[in-house]
Parts: sequence; structure tokens; C-alpha cells
Amino acid sequence: MRVALFTETFLPKIDGIVTRLSHTIRWLGKMGDEVLVFAPAGAPAEYCGAQVVGVQGVPLPLYPELKLAWPHWGVAQKLRQFQPQVVHVVNPAVLGVGGLLLSKWHRWPLVASYHTHLPRYLQHYGLGALEGLLWALLRAGHNQARLNLCTSTAMIQELQSNGIERLALWQKGVDTELFHPGQYQPEVRVRLTQGHPEAPLLLYVGRLSAEKEIERLRPLLTALPTAHLALVGDGPHREQLEQYFGGTNTHFIGYLQGEALAQAFAAADVFVFPSCTETLGLVLLEAMAAGCPVVAARRGGITDVVQDGVNGFLFEPEQELGLVAAVQQVLASPGQRQRLQVMARREAERWGWAAATAQLRRYYEQVAAGC
Repeated sequence: MRVALFTETFLPKIDGIVTRLSHTIRWLGKMGDEVLVFAPAGAPAEYCGAQVVGVQGVPLPLYPELKLAWPHWGVAQKLRQFQPQVVHVVNPAVLGVGGLLLSKWHRWPLVASYHTHLPRYLQHYGLGALEGLLWALLRAGHNQARLNLCTSTAMIQELQSNGIERLALWQKGVDTELFHPGQYQPEVRVRLTQGHPEAPLLLYVGRLSAEKEIERLRPLLTALPTAHLALVGDGPHREQLEQYFGGTNTHFIGYLQGEALAQAFAAADVFVFPSCTETLGLVLLEAMAAGCPVVAARRGGITDVVQDGVNGFLFEPEQELGLVAAVQQVLASPGQRQRLQVMARREAERWGWAAATAQLRRYYEQVAAGC
């Protein structure tokens, strides 16, 4: 099958969308499909056998790491030469809208997928009044597709309640060979705790941005004064966070990838994730695969990943000390933590990228057949 992918974000950027797309492209290639990717300029020209067409763009003011890439005649020409059997637009915003319009013009079967909960982001940037307008734009774009994929049941319900049609679940996946408890390295724990490996190590991995609500983690350092918090990632909110966490045992690590990231997960005592805007939270599955107990907000797609009290703990964001109490539960005893490690790993092992991509291919085939 010939698949054209339009995405507003791709390598070298690091986030959950890029992780999913990277594994998807790799597995589509292994399954014999031909993939053409349209992405903002700066991406590699080829990835796992797929040609990547870079499109020039400008940085998004609120998200400098994201670029608004405007489609041009060269995009249309490449797409016509490729003659896709299905066009898949990922988070259609600017470049993706170009893919949407081209697919409609040429009557190529169209799939769209929803990965970033932008309407919920607006309130964190003082733009909450625009939420209704954004939902209207999302409806106008997504309802052009024959199928709209969501990465969690919570997002299916959210989009359905806001008038988006023809919804289906694109199941989660994780690389359980890379992320596993055997990645533990004592020297990594020493580094992440700044030379205090005996202290409780709390880990956050993700963008350092306003909508991630990382400030919620500071009460942990008051309740657990010997604990160390390692923040892995970067983003536009880093400077403010460095000031906010000044004088605490908080360490800004920057981006980690591959084995270095897997080793960070395996070294931590608890993975803490305060965000309330997640469509899924793939990073939670990576932590669980590494045997790191997770504590996360009971919001959005997170509830598709974490079963409270079974393979991790969920907290209510409105409860001021809910996060603290959940982390204390994990650290209450070695037996409690070991039980969570086993159950977390067991859950992660259920979700491979091969199965997730096989499911996606079935969706493509249904859409291409007009079903």
C-alpha cells in the first residue's frame, strides 16, 4: 500500500507524536508498504526507507520548537507523482490542511488522527476564550476525513461530544526491548541525584511547557525533603521553572533519547506526571516498561494507561496534596514498589508497535476500500 503522511512535527524533534510516527513508519516498511512523509524542514531526507519531504515554515510563537510549514506547489507535485492509496494527516493545522485539501481535490481516501489536545492548551496561554473557535476549526478539518483516529477512549468521547465524526481508536504501543528494568545502571542514578543515590529519585520526562503543569511537583520536595527531582526534557517554560524550583533538589537534565532515556526510567523510584492535557501519554508506558512505578493525573488519555492501585497511582488534580499522597504510597515499602514494578511491566508488554501498526493498516485498507 502507498501511504502519504502529513505531519506538523517530526524528527529531530522529540515528543510522543514523533515517537509514534517513527515506529509506525518503520513497521509499515517492514510490512511491505511504501511511505511518503511531508514534514517541516529540518527532518532527515529519508527515514527507515520512507522518503521525507521537508517543507519550509516559521516557528509558532507560543511553541518555537514547532514550525508552521506552508504547503506549496512542490508538495502537490510530489503527491501526484506518488499517487497514494491513502493520505493520513496527523494533527492537521497548516501543512496537514494542505494534505487534506489535496486529498479531497484528487479524491484520495483520507485518514486524520488527533494527538495534541490543543483546546485544553489555550487556557494555559491566556487564550481560553478561543476554545470554541478552535473546536469549530477542528470540526471543519477532521470531518473531511473518512476516519478520525484517537489514541485513547477519553479522546474519542471528547471529540464526539464536540461534533467530530467517524471516530476510532488507534491503540497504544511501546518498545519493550529498549525500555526494560535491565537498563538500570548505578552511575545513572548517581548522576540524576547529583551524587545522592541513596535519596528517593523522582523523575519527569516531557516538554517543559506551561500546559504540562510541572509546578505541581514542587510540594513533593517539601513533603519529601531528601528526595531529588530530575526533569528530563526542554522547552519554552524552562527558564521560569528554573526560577520556580530554585533552592530545591531539582535537576534539569535536558533531552535524553534511546538507551540514555531508558536508563533514566530504570534508575528512578517514581515517575511523576502532572499534566492534565494528555491525549494518551506514551511516556507513561515507557516508564512502566522500564519497571518504574508511575503517579499521574486522573485526566484525559492517562486513564487508558494507568490502573489506579494496580500498575500505578492516579491523583485528582483538584486535591492539593493528592500527588504527594500518591507518591508516598509508592514509596511506603519496598514490597509495594516491587508489586507496582511487576504489574507496570506486565501491562507494557501487552502493547507492541507491530500490533498497533497492523491495526492502523487495517484502518487504511477499510478506508481505501470505501468501507
